[in-house]
Amino acid sequence: MSHPLAFHNARLVDPDSGHDGPGALLVADGLIAEVSKGSDFNNLAADVEIIDCGGAMLAPGLIDLRVKTGEPGAETRETLQSAALAAAAGGVTTFVVQPDTHPAVDEPSVVDFILRRARDIDAARILCAGAATRGLRGEQMAEIGLMAEAGCVYVTDVDRPIVDSRVMRRVMAYANTFDLAVAHRPGDAWLSKGAVATEGAFAAHLGLPSAPAVAELIGLERDLALAGLTGARLLVDQITTAGALEALARGKARGVRATATASINHLSFNELDIGDYRTFARLDPPLRSEDDRQALIEALAAGLVDIVVSAHAPAPPEEKRLPFDEAAPGGVGLETLLPALLAFHHDERIALIDLIRAVTLAPARFLGLPGGRLAVGAPADLVLCDLDAPVVIDADRLVSKSKNSPFDGRRLQGRVLRTIVGGSTTYAGA
Repeated sequence: MSHPLAFHNARLVDPDSGHDGPGALLVADGLIAEVSKGSDFNNLAADVEIIDCGGAMLAPGLIDLRVKTGEPGAETRETLQSAALAAAAGGVTTFVVQPDTHPAVDEPSVVDFILRRARDIDAARILCAGAATRGLRGEQMAEIGLMAEAGCVYVTDVDRPIVDSRVMRRVMAYANTFDLAVAHRPGDAWLSKGAVATEGAFAAHLGLPSAPAVAELIGLERDLALAGLTGARLLVDQITTAGALEALARGKARGVRATATASINHLSFNELDIGDYRTFARLDPPLRSEDDRQALIEALAAGLVDIVVSAHAPAPPEEKRLPFDEAAPGGVGLETLLPALLAFHHDERIALIDLIRAVTLAPARFLGLPGGRLAVGAPADLVLCDLDAPVVIDADRLVSKSKNSPFDGRRLQGRVLRTIVGGSTTYAGA
């Protein structure tokens, strides 16, 4: 184990206790050993390394529920190792890899392969989601029970909707016997087929294939109804529209076990950011109207949206340097998640502790993890961040193997100074 660390002169932000203020924290044997709120420690042992935080924020390490890699099958996009290094640079200490690999993660042997590979990587904790259906084709259930025993943390077909409601009901009902959540992207597959933008004047001006925002509402209403019928835990994957948010509120009010995520991309950009066919802004779901974006921010502030994800989706240049409707969707996000999220703190839209909760305690509780909090006995997974340090995102300098960041060129505030996983430093900024 690494030697003990004492973080002095920190701004502790702990969403579990509600504390946001000065304090200090002691780490030993991979765990948080002591927390002092309002003062520093005295009379520390000689072997303790003291880190003066200089008033920087010390918070639980971020937990990202939605990260794509290319391993196995497309390692040129991203490997588990390169994703972990990118995560560390962004203050992310735990992330969940998606099952849309080659082969797909639709049986326990592939879950076991990923988790064995993850044990050899110390830059971040890596968890694995399993496929909901075989080959992610939406036709037959995958080996959900065996994958749960192998260690997958939820099931999903990622970007592919499960169109057949009977299959979706069976997936939910069976997953519920293991208390395993089902993540699903809400949308009507027929309305959305071939669409790369949100229907409206701007998409029409650009001549892009588009789908109406109501497609998300239609899909979500079905998913909420099936979750209520089966009692399953539903993870609403990247909600983006005002209409769907209203349906989510109604579903939660009637007791549906729904947890909703929003991507930092849809919180930060609107459809106009496509600009002159900017393929870095070619995302799935597509970017929405400014009214939808504002509704999403308000839903996050109110707690209706529970979790924020990076939606990290690496793509090499040859898949992005294409006509807009042919370019691969998605953008890398592990390294930009925290500074982009902090924009809402600097703009005084959302309290800092609530923003941190959405990327720490909320995903930890959803997954049943002991982290996401600054408490004695919790894992020493931490991020130290200078909240006010200016950051200009340069995609070419990102750690990720792929550089397709929609934030390329954006000016943000919030620089990660140090990332700690299990008491060991996995990233130390310049």
